[in-house]
This record gives sequence, C-alpha cells and structure tokens, in this order.
Amino acid sequence: MKKLFALLTALLLLSSGAARAQNAENIRKIEDYLNNIKSMEATFVQMASNGATAEGRLFIKKPNKIRMEYADPTNVLIVGDGDFIVYNDTELDQVTHINYDDIPASLILANDIKIDGQKIKISDFYQDAGSTSITLDYADKGDLGPITLVFSNSPMELKQWKIVDPQSVEVSVSLYDIKKDNDLSDKIFKFKKAKSGGSYKKKK
Repeated sequence: MKKLFALLTALLLLSSGAARAQNAENIRKIEDYLNNIKSMEATFVQMASNGATAEGRLFIKKPNKIRMEYADPTNVLIVGDGDFIVYNDTELDQVTHINYDDIPASLILANDIKIDGQKIKISDFYQDAGSTSITLDYADKGDLGPITLVFSNSPMELKQWKIVDPQSVEVSVSLYDIKKDNDLSDKIFKFKKAKSGGSYKKKK
C-alpha cells in the first residue's frame, strides 16, 4: 500500500510539473505574439452586458498608438497618440482626455509585455482545441479592472478582449478581418474633431 501511495504521489507531482511547464510555454507564446505586433487594423464589434452594441474600425501602432472609429449610430471617436487618449463624443461635441494607466486595454499597446506574476498577474487561464483565454490583473490596479484576452490557437491571433467597466458592465470587443504589420501613418493617431455621427462608414 505504501509503495502504491508513493507511486501515485510521484505521478501527481510529475503531472502538475508538466502542467506548469505547459502553462509557462503558453504564456511565453502569448507574450511573443503580443510583443511581435508592430501594427494592427481590424473591424470590431463591441457588445456590453447591458445590451449596448457598436461596431467600427480599429487601428493600433506600437508603442501606445490606437484609433477606434465607431460607425453610425454610435457618435464616438477614440484616438491615442502615445501620450494620452482622447474620447470624442461627436454628438455632444465633448472631448475627454484619458490616461493610458486608466484603461486595461493599454496592455496590448505596449512594446514589451511581460506576464511575470508581479506587475501583471494571471487570475484565470483556459485553453481548448480551438482557443486560449487568459485573464490578466494588475498588482497596483487601483480602480482598474482585469482584462481577458481570447486568442485562436492555430494560427495564434487575438480575437477578443473583455473588460469590466467601473459601473460593473462587462464589455467585449471582438476583432474581424485582422491585418497585421501594415505601414500605418502616424497622422491617423493625431486627434482631429470628427463631424457629428460615427466616423467609420460601414460597407454596403
């Protein structure tokens, strides 16, 4: 009986060690994927747990540049030039400046992402045959909530991110028609007030 117990214990230790090694490999792949993106553009669909939906066009250029053009009837333009992010409500003609540290999605804009369990911690991880989901939390987050990144496995590609806003509304942004590493001009990340109505025109 003692020999059987010892054998089972050894097998469990080997299994847990293999699982840790596999998780470490998966995390390394996620880091490499995110760090190797130079630019990205995609169509996005945004859905919230309160029933709100929107869509538009996303542009990212490392480091820290982002542009989200929402289609009608959503009257919003978001532009980040690397120093700060501008949220422009075109219907109300309001402009709000947001610090990068105040949005969890700024994680995917950095040049050197390290999921080391210190500044960025893993609070949930799931993988099946088709996709990988990882939820990342910040050690010194203040009011900043976690972000969940969802990737396809083969090939590895960012398909969605999910956050929970300060009003406890879960917001997911799904990406389609992704193009990576195109030569995006810095001009599109300079803020200019958009005309009333969404700045992205949906294809007919």
